[in-house]
Amino acid sequence: LDSPKNSKLHPKPEGLALQYGTAGFRTHAKHLDHIMFRMGLLATLRSKKTKSTIGVMVTASHNPEEDNGVKLTDPMGEMVTAVWEGYATQLANAEQDSLLKELKDIIEKEDIDMSEPASIYVGKDTRPSGASLSRAVLDGVSSLGGKTHDYGLVTTPQLHYMVCCCNTHGCYGSPTVEGYYQKLSQAFLQLTQNASNRTDDQKRLLVDGANGIGALKMREMEPFLRSKLQVVLSNDSSSGKLNHMCGADYVKVQQKAPQGMNMGVGERCCSFDGDADRIVYYYTDSKGCFHLLDGDKIATLISSDMMSCLFFAGMLQVLFSKAAQKQIQELVKDPNTNDERKRAVKLLESTINLINQTVGDAILDMLVIEAVLAIRGMSVQDWHAIYTDLPNRQLKVTVSDRRVIDTTDAERRAVTPEGLQDAIDSLVKKYKTARSFVRPSGTEDVVRVYAEADTQENADRLAHEVSLAVYRLAGGVGDEPKPLH
Repeated sequence: LDSPKNSKLHPKPEGLALQYGTAGFRTHAKHLDHIMFRMGLLATLRSKKTKSTIGVMVTASHNPEEDNGVKLTDPMGEMVTAVWEGYATQLANAEQDSLLKELKDIIEKEDIDMSEPASIYVGKDTRPSGASLSRAVLDGVSSLGGKTHDYGLVTTPQLHYMVCCCNTHGCYGSPTVEGYYQKLSQAFLQLTQNASNRTDDQKRLLVDGANGIGALKMREMEPFLRSKLQVVLSNDSSSGKLNHMCGADYVKVQQKAPQGMNMGVGERCCSFDGDADRIVYYYTDSKGCFHLLDGDKIATLISSDMMSCLFFAGMLQVLFSKAAQKQIQELVKDPNTNDERKRAVKLLESTINLINQTVGDAILDMLVIEAVLAIRGMSVQDWHAIYTDLPNRQLKVTVSDRRVIDTTDAERRAVTPEGLQDAIDSLVKKYKTARSFVRPSGTEDVVRVYAEADTQENADRLAHEVSLAVYRLAGGVGDEPKPLH
């Protein structure tokens, strides 16, 4: 193996070190050119190793517009394995004169046949830096003789979907943006056939596109939905800045509506994040109170609907596997299946078809939610009333290095730094029905703080006190967190 051609066009700044985290690499875009080139190299090696198409997505999700990042997608649309995350860090941090040695080390460890062909799918979000950075990825792939398909502007879930479609030889769908829209809109239209006549008001949904790629792709998908959903899009990338005072992360953390959205009382609203793989719903009531419906509420709505279908289909013991999908298809075709059971099975089949099974997908999650609400005749208020959340607050604390915090027990207990969990425990004891967790972000040097208690005021106080403990014990940066009241 010779030194990759073009590597000198993408030099690594001396001393710069980055780590491949939960969501790949993320930092200010000006530090990423050499990283992108090297991830093109790594994706090519991964493709040769797996004899499959691999995805490379240039995005920084909910980070500010001036940041960017990159993550790799494995053959079935899943995240790349932990071992290869380690290779990504190793390759990214190699000084220029040792890059060839690091590549040879990976090739030797993984026993990669370099004569194998390589196929890489590349996508990017709407950040201004995306064009030059995705070109660096393409450069890296071509340096090792790989072939690329550049999808240009796509959501992160769309790229994961394309990779899965390609590697399943079309069994999961067609690896095109048009194919994505056609398959998934068809499933949505089939599901909503089961809803009774709805008014235009019931079909109306206010969508905050975070001034990102999700807004562009929502616009493209609208014609496929045939007016079964009437989307009012705000923060649509026409003028505002990506993720600035808008988007799912902003709404969830601030617990208030995004700028640029004109919400009426009780109107159903949702926000995507910057690369459209996360979603939150919300509304305001007649008293002006803001109500957030996030992951737990979404999971409860969808899972309860699927359990209801399973019950009526007589399939309560079935796991969602290929065998389950085969059984569903057989039940639909079986002339002895009664009408109620057949309807439940068809609902299940359409729901499964509408879910992006590779990764979280804000647009498709939105369509599943809208279909379930329509079929059940539920308002957003009915949905919110499924269960009552304790008052809670989420905050972020900027730290010099998020890796100082390590957690256990499903991220509910902090193992390091020493003394932090003891401090949290003693603060929690001050309040009724209280809990608090901290966890490092997978994408930036911040620590996320969650607190809940019997009243909103107490939840806010606890969140602030835990934030102070994190700031003091985990290397906080900048000013100390200020009280919310």
